[in-house]
Amino acid sequence: MAKTIMVQGTASHVGKSVLVAALCRIFYRDGYRVSPFKSQNMALNSFVTGDGGEMGRAQVVQAEAAGRTPSVDMNPVLLKPTGQSSSQVVLLGKPVGNMSAQQYHNDFAATAWGTICDSLKRLKENNDIIVIEGAGSPAEVNLQSTEIVNMSVAREAGSPVLLACDIDKGGALAAIVGTLELLDPGDRDRVSGIIINKFRGDLSLFQPAVNFLEERTGKPVLGVVPYFQGFRIQEEDTVHEDTIKKSRQAAARDVEVAVIHLPHISNFTDFDPLEDEADVNVRYVGRGTPLGKPDLVIIPGSKNTIEDLAYLKRTGVAGEIRRLQETGVPVVGICGGFQMLGKELYDPFHAESNIPAIDGLGLLDITTTFAREKITTQVRAGVCGPGALLEEAGGTEVVGYEIHMGRTDLGKEARPAFEIIHRFGASHSTMDGASSRDGKVWGTYIHGIFDSAPFRRKMINSLRMLKGLLPIDNSVSLSAWEQRQRDYDRLAEVVRGSLDMGKVYGMLGLSAGEGLD
Repeated sequence: MAKTIMVQGTASHVGKSVLVAALCRIFYRDGYRVSPFKSQNMALNSFVTGDGGEMGRAQVVQAEAAGRTPSVDMNPVLLKPTGQSSSQVVLLGKPVGNMSAQQYHNDFAATAWGTICDSLKRLKENNDIIVIEGAGSPAEVNLQSTEIVNMSVAREAGSPVLLACDIDKGGALAAIVGTLELLDPGDRDRVSGIIINKFRGDLSLFQPAVNFLEERTGKPVLGVVPYFQGFRIQEEDTVHEDTIKKSRQAAARDVEVAVIHLPHISNFTDFDPLEDEADVNVRYVGRGTPLGKPDLVIIPGSKNTIEDLAYLKRTGVAGEIRRLQETGVPVVGICGGFQMLGKELYDPFHAESNIPAIDGLGLLDITTTFAREKITTQVRAGVCGPGALLEEAGGTEVVGYEIHMGRTDLGKEARPAFEIIHRFGASHSTMDGASSRDGKVWGTYIHGIFDSAPFRRKMINSLRMLKGLLPIDNSVSLSAWEQRQRDYDRLAEVVRGSLDMGKVYGMLGLSAGEGLD
């Protein structure tokens, strides 16, 4: 039966997901069978497993770091926000409906608890170590009696807790002390160590603060993790402000890609591989930020496609996109962004919105109708679209996944962009997406297509040629998967060098060498 250790935080976005990924990688490299676990994740950034289950992207990242195949047991409850106080609830990979926050906490959370315990039990039976992630803060006193993701899980798992804070935001010492003060005595005792995360500066000058924390709380500070740069671990649930700021300040490169930062943007990690290309600058464009004159505009996925389309129209961004396209700038849509490119969108069952119908951007001859049932599946597909951006990549294979509730019909002016050859775990033949006749506007339901290095480079080279630039050979480029594996190793090295791993292993009753026996 697996040992467990849990990372909780003083607040959201203190780096819990990345720390869990680091510990998973460290234990994996030390020879242990390790799995991540987060009982409840609120995120728009999701993934589809091999058996068609939907789960949070953060646990997929952690599973990859642990050398494991992602499973919905690693994230049995996924909440995908649909509005200010409502979410679509996904239980063991399948949607069970939209719920208000009150409905969820008062009624459904208790129902989900049994499923959470069953998932944790299955993981414990098949691993040596489970690294558990909390959510938000355990000191949310209004939720302590109904929460199913922090101390309730630690108690169920019999797990020691590492409490992490983000010192880069300021107020870290107060956050640590205040969090511990607001916990029940039994839960306070379960906290076995403190991690200071995202530290910049001279560590020797911070030692008095470490001494204060240990004396004030009676808890050991296990380490101070630096604010690392130069490699990336995929974000959990939203485009981080640092990413947006960095994209706007980046030096000019040969090819500029503008990604529209929608209010309900989802699966934005689709574009991480583009950021790794040396000749590409990816710039996130939100309200109040001019589109300028990029070489490509991408409209990403959305959890609320119709409302985000209405937002683009209301803010004038839709008009900017159309004007750019009229001047020859290519436009690409992924999933919800693909649906927005069409003539009309219909939602007769209010699957995503209270708006029953809306005109699209009119850049593709397609019509989308939302259905009650969500499609979630991994796919393989070949590029078959015409024209400027797809023709050079004709026949290139891409691998990705679908997460959508819409069905899209093509008109006579549209051509399929991809042919799906493997779907729902079996050989398949169906068309996906759509392209304009000249190929300068296209869209697809497939997430993750830019992970394919050959397709990614051929598309970028097509953009280069449209600008009169020579193509670049990518024969030595790392695949997106290889890049992530390298970054997991670098993350593990940084965190191992920052934490007292002897004490961490001591909490587990293990040693670093035992897993290699």
